[in-house]
Amino acid sequence: MISYMRRGMSVISLFVLGSVLSGCGKKECSTSFIAMDTYMEITAYTSDESVLDEAKQEILRLEALLSVTDEGSEIYAVNHAGGESVVVSDETYELLSLALELADETDGVFDPTIYPLVEAWGFTTGDYRVPEEDEISGLLELVDYTKIKLSRDGSNENDLSESDSDESTFTVTLPTGMELDLGAIAKGYAADTVCSLLEDAGVESALLYLGGNIQTIGIKPDGSAWRIGIQEPESGEYIGILSVSDVAVVTSGGYERYFIGDDGETYWHIIDPSTGYPADSGLLSVTIIADSGAYADALSTALFVMGAEKAIAFWREHSDFDMVLLTETGEVYVTDGVYEEFELKDEEYRVVRVE
Repeated sequence: MISYMRRGMSVISLFVLGSVLSGCGKKECSTSFIAMDTYMEITAYTSDESVLDEAKQEILRLEALLSVTDEGSEIYAVNHAGGESVVVSDETYELLSLALELADETDGVFDPTIYPLVEAWGFTTGDYRVPEEDEISGLLELVDYTKIKLSRDGSNENDLSESDSDESTFTVTLPTGMELDLGAIAKGYAADTVCSLLEDAGVESALLYLGGNIQTIGIKPDGSAWRIGIQEPESGEYIGILSVSDVAVVTSGGYERYFIGDDGETYWHIIDPSTGYPADSGLLSVTIIADSGAYADALSTALFVMGAEKAIAFWREHSDFDMVLLTETGEVYVTDGVYEEFELKDEEYRVVRVE
């Protein structure tokens, strides 16, 4: 199911070598905290540790802006406005615009109005349950990203145009009963924002772990690439290692947040917006490698719902990202752009190069 609260993730192993950046007075500094309902850790090589606190505060600020449950957030205000227009910040407007673009690109597989279904299954409250078919049918009528209305200065635009946003008024209108949840893109957006903040502060080497979302700045201080391990869901062992630099790496899977129903079936949190039920696509996990964290975040969930065949077709059509698909039948599909950077560690799996 497309979960916009929290996606399943591969547990990622980060090998950070060399605690001191020789000759420039920079050292390894890190901070960890809880935000956006998950554990986060930021490691940067810098001579000014205060930049890490700035990064943390930026994430907390974005959380307060975008949270679906915080009564003071802009998203909460939109969801509970009873169909009335709500004035929002340019950041919320920009992120919603991006979410709508990705919804269009994925033919609605990524849908930021999925929240009523995620809530019905109990993934936002912990009160897990299998909804009746008629309840799901009714809630599916509330899942339709095309009904989100974005407006700037009274215009009917659903994207940002080139003008001075500081002097513009942005509004969002949502039909009564529909609810937004940007959880499947917000962490990626936060990572993009923090990377820009760190780079502006002169940081040239850093690693962000935001609840399973990985984002890197540059390479490691010793001149090597960052090594990121992709985990096999059931055993917890690493099936392979990706070597990357200056990219976002985001993994989605159904195995981290799930429950066992009274019928003995496993139900995970990634909901297929076309059925209202947990996605049954034959995939165990999807890892997206892209320049943009927000883009990788959204795609990792959408392509998990699509399944391997459609995900590969989507990659061939767009080719502005790379991916690693782990299937239930033991294949690891690795796209051409990262094939040479992927090292298989589990011989029970078979690597298939996607060109």
